[in-house]
Amino acid sequence: MKEVRFQVTGMSCAACSARIEKVLGKMDGVEEANVNLATETTTVQYDSKRVAAQDIKEKVEKIGYGVVTNQANLIISGMSCAACATRIEKGLAKMDGVIGANVNLALEEGTIEYIRGQVSERDLIARIEKLGYEASLKEKAEKEDNLREKAIKKQQRKFIFSAILAFPLLWTMFGHFSFTSWMYVPDFLMNPWVQLLLATPVQFIIGWQFYSGAYKALRNGSANMDVLVALGTSAAYFYSLYEAIRSAGHGHHPALYFETSAILITLILLGKLFEAKAKGRSSAAIKKLMGLQPKTATILRENEELTVPLEEVQVGDLIYVRPGEKIPVDGKVIEGASSIDESMLTGESIPVDKQPGDLVYGATINHNSYLKIKAVKIGKETALAQIIKVVEQAQGSKAPIQRMADKISGIFVPIVVGIAVLTFFAWYFIVSPGDFSEALENTIAVLVIACPCALGLATPTSIMAGSGRSAELGILFKGGEYLETFQQIDTIIFDKTGTLTHGKPALTDIHVLGQWDEEEVLQLAASVERPSEHPLAKAIVEAANERQLETLAVTSFEAIPGYGVMGMLDGRQIRIGTRRFMQRAHLSIDQNVSLMTELESAGKTAMIVAIDEEIAGVIAVADTIKESSASAVKKLQAQGIDVWMISGDNQQTAEAIAKQAGIMNVIGEVLPEGKADEVRKLQAQGKKVAMVGDGINDAPALALADIGIAIGTGTDVAMEAADITLMKGDVQGVSDALNISRQTMKNIKQNLFWAFGYNTLGIPIAVSGLLAPWLAGAAMAFSSVSVVLNALRLQRLKL
Repeated sequence: MKEVRFQVTGMSCAACSARIEKVLGKMDGVEEANVNLATETTTVQYDSKRVAAQDIKEKVEKIGYGVVTNQANLIISGMSCAACATRIEKGLAKMDGVIGANVNLALEEGTIEYIRGQVSERDLIARIEKLGYEASLKEKAEKEDNLREKAIKKQQRKFIFSAILAFPLLWTMFGHFSFTSWMYVPDFLMNPWVQLLLATPVQFIIGWQFYSGAYKALRNGSANMDVLVALGTSAAYFYSLYEAIRSAGHGHHPALYFETSAILITLILLGKLFEAKAKGRSSAAIKKLMGLQPKTATILRENEELTVPLEEVQVGDLIYVRPGEKIPVDGKVIEGASSIDESMLTGESIPVDKQPGDLVYGATINHNSYLKIKAVKIGKETALAQIIKVVEQAQGSKAPIQRMADKISGIFVPIVVGIAVLTFFAWYFIVSPGDFSEALENTIAVLVIACPCALGLATPTSIMAGSGRSAELGILFKGGEYLETFQQIDTIIFDKTGTLTHGKPALTDIHVLGQWDEEEVLQLAASVERPSEHPLAKAIVEAANERQLETLAVTSFEAIPGYGVMGMLDGRQIRIGTRRFMQRAHLSIDQNVSLMTELESAGKTAMIVAIDEEIAGVIAVADTIKESSASAVKKLQAQGIDVWMISGDNQQTAEAIAKQAGIMNVIGEVLPEGKADEVRKLQAQGKKVAMVGDGINDAPALALADIGIAIGTGTDVAMEAADITLMKGDVQGVSDALNISRQTMKNIKQNLFWAFGYNTLGIPIAVSGLLAPWLAGAAMAFSSVSVVLNALRLQRLKL
């Protein structure tokens, strides 16, 4: 029986604590649940064989409460295959206070969710070390320069030493083949004691890592790749040693397999070396992002310009950024105007113009003018730091498809050992009775060909490469599970305002009557609207500014809510507003009704402009659709997606905008809280639903959808609730994200197919005696490298 104790937030009264106790008490495997409302502490006694701590946590969250946990990010070294990662996860999961553990073989990292007070980071590291591996806090490890490079160089030295000693043995092996009888092999190399002298350092110095790993695995009741390698090479080495001793002084030529053990270890080291280099490339996205940050900033303190390390910049500091320099932190432009290259953030190559009051982001490049900015976010709060965090989480997470591979890896090695034993007896007693050497060769081949390295690398390397490439393109997946889930989506709902549209009204039409001039009507309208704070008024004023029309001074300004505005300008009374506003002033609007109806049916807000007692024209304002929306919708429909649009606007306006975007399914007049209900209705029909939005009012729907997608130009709340964030304010990214998800899953399935197929095909060939041990070692090394290289193709993915 285990106990987990965690803090629960969101309880308001005794009914809440009673509800949690009741719900948890009904879970299979939970013996007792006690909730203390005063301390907000929940203590659960449970049977870990029937229910996991993670399931208990998720149940509490599912009924609407929060669970406070901590997360430890560790660097773990010494893992050789998927069985190692699985063993560490199981070992950590058995600890009281550990909610869940996720170990990524490809990244050599572990993420552990735990309850502080019940277990500490030191306890977690101690447990991993007890299991036979090395662990350290990621923050500490990242301070060491070129950590992976050091490991690769160490692996290179081992391989070179091993290859030098194994080459003469390889020479003697080829000298035995009939087709290489022409090869000269020095007599001294055929001496058993010379071969022993060459093979022993490879077996016990270079190969010690396999013995050490095998011992630690077996000591903890499991088996991994090291067990297979140690068994196979030891069998070859010690049988050869026995034959060398037995033949001493008898004059007959012994059957030696020193070359088998030495060459196997050398080939496995070569495969590990290639694998380590390839894995380093697959995490290049993180390195590239981290390398974008400038190291220093020029700040103004006490009226003096100072160049300081980036870590010393504080919120509120004034920072100078010269043309060509990187912006050091997120901030607001105080002085100057320039164009900024934000491609590292959004993937969009076209520079963005910035004016005083605009936000700029750390690591983006100032192109052509001097800027003075005020620091708003620094350190881990900057947009770049948040992107790095999301990419790290995604690369370190597991997709659901990996669970199958992990389960198989956990039982794979014992099964292989059993097959190897049966192979030996079958050959020794049945196929070639009494032929020990042939039985041994085939047994070694089975042990070596079956190493489950490729199986363990198949999923995480693809997740790393896919999520890294998507980050370069301005698409952030929060985890591997979302990469997998998104490609299953069949229905996507778009919010209208700020997602399909710009989210900001703009002037679309000016229709003048009689002898009135279009620019004169716009100038008068903008002059009267300037004192107003209404979004429609701002759209008219901005249109006048774009045409460089000077606004005039207005007196007697009055805004009538629900009707319009009016004011005096050069002795003329100007009115702008609705039909009712004009009728209230006893002005005839009959000749304008059809025009206004036509504009409103197109989703625009039409306003009448009256000068003195005469109708001068009609102005229309609308939240215009983004240029990319229609093509994005068309792409999704071509990908087999059912596209919907949801809006709080009246049905007629919503349908007009949807028509421009090419969307047939429209839900209008939906209150903010009703968006989640519409998602739920579609899910009830059996649809897999993604929601795309940008506002605070979209957050509930984003959280409820199978996949929530936030537009990066929207609010932090929306991005927090979403599973995918598009850093561009461009819905084309939805189609691109779907493509990345599908390509990544296709890549994972290819890797798993070859990993399973390799073992499924290789083991029978080895059992049948058609595979030499050294060839089995080469094939095993190649399988891991090929899986990693296939995953790396995602880094060159074109959209």
